[in-house]
Amino acid sequence: MSNQKNKSRVISRREFVNQTATLMALGMIGLQSNPKHFNKIVKGPSKIRIKNVDANFERESLIPYHFKGSFVTELWQTAARLESDSGVSKIGLGTQSVLWSDSKVFADHSESGGNALMYAMSERALQMMKGNSFTSPMQLLDDLLPEIYAYGKKITGNPNLRKTFALNSLVCVDNAAWLLHAGENNISRFDDLIPDAYKPGLSWRHDKVASMPSFGVGAKVEKIKSAADDGYFIMKLKTGSPGTQKEMLEKDIEFLSAIHSAIGHYETPYTKTGKIPYYFDANERYNEKDTLSRFLDHAKKIGAFDQIAVIEEPFGERNEMYVGDMGVTIAADESAHTVEDAAKRIEQGYTAIAVKAIAKTMSMTMKITQLAHQKKIPCFCADLTVNPILVDWNKCIAARLAPFANIGIGLQETNGRQYYKNWDTMMTYHPRAGATWTQTRNGVYLTDKSFYEESGGIFQPSPHYEQLFRNVDK
Repeated sequence: MSNQKNKSRVISRREFVNQTATLMALGMIGLQSNPKHFNKIVKGPSKIRIKNVDANFERESLIPYHFKGSFVTELWQTAARLESDSGVSKIGLGTQSVLWSDSKVFADHSESGGNALMYAMSERALQMMKGNSFTSPMQLLDDLLPEIYAYGKKITGNPNLRKTFALNSLVCVDNAAWLLHAGENNISRFDDLIPDAYKPGLSWRHDKVASMPSFGVGAKVEKIKSAADDGYFIMKLKTGSPGTQKEMLEKDIEFLSAIHSAIGHYETPYTKTGKIPYYFDANERYNEKDTLSRFLDHAKKIGAFDQIAVIEEPFGERNEMYVGDMGVTIAADESAHTVEDAAKRIEQGYTAIAVKAIAKTMSMTMKITQLAHQKKIPCFCADLTVNPILVDWNKCIAARLAPFANIGIGLQETNGRQYYKNWDTMMTYHPRAGATWTQTRNGVYLTDKSFYEESGGIFQPSPHYEQLFRNVDK
């Protein structure tokens, strides 16, 4: 493959429609704007009227990332532009992850086809917003989500579409709305962006945030040990190996043994025990509690059980099982689509939530973190293999979450450096590239005074993404 093929390519929407058969099909079933839906998003007195909207995207190649029994080779970086009547314009970014948000859509379509479907939903939301007004970005999301979710079911042909798929499509739109809201109201600090009702859930100010790399199913233990040698003290370790449940369990147990043998004796100043913690993510691959219990029994047998900090999403989202009796912290991630879903998971005994402002929207994340605060459920930030700018959107949340059990600093998974082929180039798109808080040092981000003063750079424009909307053929 030539170097040229590995580089991102900006594609206009006309070229996109002309070249992508999937979107051509979508046009036949309702991709065009439907004026009768527009008035649905107007709530209360108008404050910010959206005069113009636009969208574009880039394709970024990956080193194949294996999880959920499959793998991804590229992720689309979406950009939504909103312009108000007053002339203020802002660009919100998103990263699409079809496999993570709905593995059935991923399986039923080509990789590009699945991304095209999600992009069509982002476009639909923007067209609904054009010419309409909003006061609160959070209310705007509430108004958009039901319509976009229904539209997603229609174009994917999947009546059981996961709501996370719709939320993922709305991240770029939601971010643009927050930035436009900030611009119209002279807000330049993230703390001032948080509505008063949601401030308690985001009231901490960590001076360090753990940078957690992620290792996919089948990762070599030598790479994990190398990361630990570099100072990473907590890492996302993907379990749920391919195959039958019996085959999966055997491979997962073998992986656990190898990990514990390689790094189980490592020490860290960031845990109360001084031992390195384990963070496993099974991505809903376990069908029964008994299967997970056997994995945990093996952990006890080899002395690894007490070092398991969390097991994320071992079971499918439709499970009704109580998991509060497993003896370890079970975290909800993609199954906690909305604040209502998160509340249900807490009732089922889930005692942690992986929040993703960069996957389920900032608006929904604020709701979930406030609920978790009220229920005394710890949260941490998980990644979606997002671009460097979105890493800092996520970090703005991670740095403000209450400490996770037995760990004294904020927690944030970030794995883009591991999987994007052009990560170093993508880093140059960050408006504050080179800032101390954009770089991992000894396994942590230093979220110092400058980080909070500049809000991770999220309010500053990125020349790279701005140029996506210049001289775009329409």
